[in-house]
Amino acid sequence: MSARSRFIVVTAATVFTMAVTASLGFWQLDRARQKIELQNQINQRAEWPAWQNSQLLQGSDPGEGLHRPVQLQGQWVSESSVFLDNRQMGARNGFILVTPLKLAGSGRAVLVQRGWVPRDFIDRSRVPAIDTPAGEVVVEGRLAPPPGKLYELGEAGTGPIRQNIDLAAFARETALDLLEFSVQQTGASPEGLLRAWPKPALGVDKHHGYAFQWFGLCALASVLYVWFQFISPRRKRISHGTDA
Repeated sequence: MSARSRFIVVTAATVFTMAVTASLGFWQLDRARQKIELQNQINQRAEWPAWQNSQLLQGSDPGEGLHRPVQLQGQWVSESSVFLDNRQMGARNGFILVTPLKLAGSGRAVLVQRGWVPRDFIDRSRVPAIDTPAGEVVVEGRLAPPPGKLYELGEAGTGPIRQNIDLAAFARETALDLLEFSVQQTGASPEGLLRAWPKPALGVDKHHGYAFQWFGLCALASVLYVWFQFISPRRKRISHGTDA
């Protein structure tokens, strides 16, 4: 390959590399912008008036209300309480207690994440005794997605201690008409449950970091191109006394 052909090939490859890496960098910045807008929406929803039972059930798309406050009336289905294992809060490992709440004035129910409690590491089959009030109660919290799923070996369990909970399967198991989201209960807990729920992690910093890497690769490609195509050959010519 002649020197001119090699120059054209290297130039084309460098331009292509810079175009691709720059495009990926701008794409990551756009993803970060979208996540920031979503975070702003979540923050705004947290300031909205709390939904009551009727508003929650009549919403055309309840998913649009995720992370907004709720104040719901109903009765606990205590016999269907489940302790989700290997859940952390404040860097401590334990259970998240979830209990269905039958909404007053309807035949529907919602799964409530009532809070975190430490587990007994001596007797791992033992669940803590948590008082569940009988009769109608008022539950304050915020709408949230269903409890996150952890990696699980084998089939899902059906006892009071479980690794994960699938809403559709749980609805069939309990014969409850469950809504497709959950509620993270807030406020003080007379039962001693911790409710320091983490804020939604949208990964904005991750996208900024990826954008920096892509732009860095783009800059590196340009620097290497200038060095090997212009500066290094010129230095060699000067060292051999052939430069004009």
